[in-house]
Amino acid sequence: MAMMATSGEQDGQRGRRLTWPWFIVVVLVYLAVIQGLGLLIGVDTHDSKSEFPTTESMIRNALVPIGASIVFAAALTTWLGWWPDVVRCRVPVRRWVWFVPVSMLVVSVAGLDYGNLADQRVTLVLCLLALGVFVGVGEELMFRGIGVNVFRRAGLSEGRVALYSSLVFGAAHVSNAIGQGTQAVLQAVIVSTSGYFFYLCLRVGGTILLPMLVHGLWDTGLISNLVGSDPAPSIGMILPIVLQVVLVIVLIVRRRAIAPVPTTARRRRDPVS
Repeated sequence: MAMMATSGEQDGQRGRRLTWPWFIVVVLVYLAVIQGLGLLIGVDTHDSKSEFPTTESMIRNALVPIGASIVFAAALTTWLGWWPDVVRCRVPVRRWVWFVPVSMLVVSVAGLDYGNLADQRVTLVLCLLALGVFVGVGEELMFRGIGVNVFRRAGLSEGRVALYSSLVFGAAHVSNAIGQGTQAVLQAVIVSTSGYFFYLCLRVGGTILLPMLVHGLWDTGLISNLVGSDPAPSIGMILPIVLQVVLVIVLIVRRRAIAPVPTTARRRRDPVS
């Protein structure tokens, strides 16, 4: 049985077919683009206290590689013919789930290291904002766009779609061990939970644009503590950690109250309506 077919029309799905084993291959190529370009044109910052001490380091170590990965993901989506399904999500959730994107946006803005950014060159701050956009667009397009649709088209339940796409998203960040060492493994575990939050943003917003926005601001807030020649820890670094714990607890408690109540069930409870 072939893992990739030329068309999905035979089973009622638009565009070409991409099975999950081939999706894993695609993710590896996606990571190779980012890490390969980083190694090829990147600036060595191991002797610096910062991950992005200069504008040049941010451009060469992050903006160019991630920009190339966006081109790759967009080209793949176009080739697959999946743009309508990638851009829109037609799997609704209950209204309370809006708590996830709203709380993440609030914490992202509150957690920005404004003091550190005020000490940096305007070009470095602008590059940071661009990096947030690039990360939000690129990673969401690959994992909540292509990835989620790969698992949905495989006929999995929505719970498994959320789980597997989030695990692949987390595992992909293990590649950061090239520059960050073993701490990338812990990062991958944490990122997996973030991936589930972004997945809920996709469902509650009905479009991939919402998780792109939330993800971009979330990473901008985190990276704002890492730019410049001598960044210092700020209280803003604690807020995302606290929110992650809160969201995990809330979603464990309310995990069975995410999907909307079927119309027939509502009618049984309220025969007048």
